[in-house]
Amino acid sequence: MSLDRRNFIKFSLGSAFTASATRLLAQGVSTHTTPPMPRPPASGRPFNAHFVDVALSAGLHEPIIYGGVDTKKYILESTGCGCAFLDYDNDGWMDIFLLSGTRLSGDPPEATNRLYKNNRNGTFGDVTEEAGLRAVGWASGVCIGDYNNDGFEDIFCTYFGQNRLYRNNGDGTFTDVTKAAGLWNQEPRWGAGCTFVDYDRDGHLDLFVSNYVRFSLEHAPVPGDNINCNWKGIPVECGPRGLPTPRNSLYRNNGDGTFTDVSEQSGISKATGSYGMTVVAADFDEDGWTDIFVACDSTPSFLFMNNHDGTFREEGVVRGVALSDDGMEQAGMGVGVGDYDLDGHLDLFKTHFAEDANGLYHNDGKGYFDDVTRSSHIAVETRYICWGDGIVDLDNDGYPDLFMVTGNVYPEVERKLPQYPNKSPRAVFRNLGNRTFEELGEQAGPGITEAHCSRGCAFGDFDNDGDLDILIVNLNEPPSLLRNDIKGSPNWIKVRLEGVKSNRSAIGARVLVHYGGKVQAQAVLSQSSFYSCNDPRLHFGLGASSSVDIEVCWPNGLHEHYKNIPSNQLVTFREGAGIVSTDWTRTSKLTAPKK
Repeated sequence: MSLDRRNFIKFSLGSAFTASATRLLAQGVSTHTTPPMPRPPASGRPFNAHFVDVALSAGLHEPIIYGGVDTKKYILESTGCGCAFLDYDNDGWMDIFLLSGTRLSGDPPEATNRLYKNNRNGTFGDVTEEAGLRAVGWASGVCIGDYNNDGFEDIFCTYFGQNRLYRNNGDGTFTDVTKAAGLWNQEPRWGAGCTFVDYDRDGHLDLFVSNYVRFSLEHAPVPGDNINCNWKGIPVECGPRGLPTPRNSLYRNNGDGTFTDVSEQSGISKATGSYGMTVVAADFDEDGWTDIFVACDSTPSFLFMNNHDGTFREEGVVRGVALSDDGMEQAGMGVGVGDYDLDGHLDLFKTHFAEDANGLYHNDGKGYFDDVTRSSHIAVETRYICWGDGIVDLDNDGYPDLFMVTGNVYPEVERKLPQYPNKSPRAVFRNLGNRTFEELGEQAGPGITEAHCSRGCAFGDFDNDGDLDILIVNLNEPPSLLRNDIKGSPNWIKVRLEGVKSNRSAIGARVLVHYGGKVQAQAVLSQSSFYSCNDPRLHFGLGASSSVDIEVCWPNGLHEHYKNIPSNQLVTFREGAGIVSTDWTRTSKLTAPKK
């Protein structure tokens, strides 16, 4: 269906109100469907990225426990959790943090979050216990940021029950400071997405938390109880429709290690009626102030625009990212942020349920979005329930690709309907450079075609070889670590930012890299994908370009410009001081061959 923006807004508002009125009478998940587009002929072009799962050889052996294996009684067991790349010890190598759930029947010994230290030789060591991060419960999302500006990245985790803030002590250990920081919930909530964000530009990282549903095990319906507990005639877990919707939360950083709940006065709590999931914070309208997007499941998604005075206005429908192109609710789960068409603006990529296309939204630079899902050809794929995703340059050709992981929420359905398997492959859409994409399978390597029931994923360069690897959460089995073995020698550059007047992590900064007549925008994010956090070093593939010009738009409003920077290196910028490091010597420290 094709609509101009004025009619789209009018139609979308009407659809949203109608859907809200009938949602409790509808199926438990969004019923929006999109027939798959016919697949265009294959381009025949080579794809130089190649992914192999090296998790077991890298030392990531422990399974990620999350609910039942063959059946799920409650929605709590099916949503899963995220993961993160972070450099918790500041040694220049990405470490790994993996969340975990548990079981309804009790806590297995392996059911805990895990921190893995990068050994700099292609392997990792489990340092969970000594770091003080062992924790059992129903974890959901993770966001990373230096909330106290001491130079060490801290960890915030959302949970069903009680969220947790871990302060990095700078000596390899963490302390749970949730209560001391003022983030303890008096009543249990289902924390979902989260992001550190300096919404008031005071140099201190505030915290936004989305809440998924209001849920209790004591009062939850069970499969088959009502219309919200069936899918294609099969009794399944109930929800999210039919369950009460919660409110989202915003906490202002007081600058002394504590936070104050400002959800009411900021206007955040006024937006209700949706099931919040992944949260991303970036300056979408390029006015110098960070905005907040929340992907919402089976309900309209939220886009909170920053009013520059400590308040927000919710404009998801008006700006084109709340609903589908035909004005209907979708099962929004994961969110990728990037510049797929190289126009210097941050676009959005949102994942959805099976039999619906994942949504690609083009940003006009003023924070208004057009749904380009069909024109970009990604609507050829509608078979899977999709979760973690990203707009990332996998082959370093200078054109960001699309990646997503998949997995069912109803493992019991496969026994009667084998066309809906519990485990399914990953998906890669190669950017063809003309605003269209081409789905790849075996050409991208065995790490893509292997089937798993996945949720969160994070993108980062764990072996410091100049390409993007992928960490993936697989439910009730070990995670995947997809090592990227790029053929040839395409150029690249990485950008690392250190805030001074801005928050130390530079979360909310926007970076423009100019190369070969093109320009690409990226943002420093605390969360994206599905409940996950990427390598904070922004990675730009450059193709044949041997040098770049770089613009840095700092969260506090400072703009800096740098010319003719050679490629194939990590460049560190400090706010107000310029380039403080141009280095890529750490690769030589690898003591075991990668390939």
